[in-house]
Amino acid sequence: LMFRENLCSDCCMLFVFDASDYRSFWMKNTVIPLDIIFIDENFEIVDIKYALLCVTNICSTYTSSNKARYVLEVNGGFTIENNINMGDTVALR
Repeated sequence: LMFRENLCSDCCMLFVFDASDYRSFWMKNTVIPLDIIFIDENFEIVDIKYALLCVTNICSTYTSSNKARYVLEVNGGFTIENNINMGDTVALR
């Protein structure tokens, strides 16, 4: 989602990996805040990070505290507004 100035309220970006592992994301050139939802192979949310925008050369890295196979990026605040928490399960359609 680099360089995007907005993300529609029901839009997201899903990353699918071949296997579970610790995942790291950084916000270089990301000008909107995002919630990063880390999901394991059983579709359980194993971590949520609240990533701030970054337009400088030094940006924070957001690493999952548990292994994840999927990562879902949504608008910042989405998980709080929708009461989404670690331990919840996700249905991918």
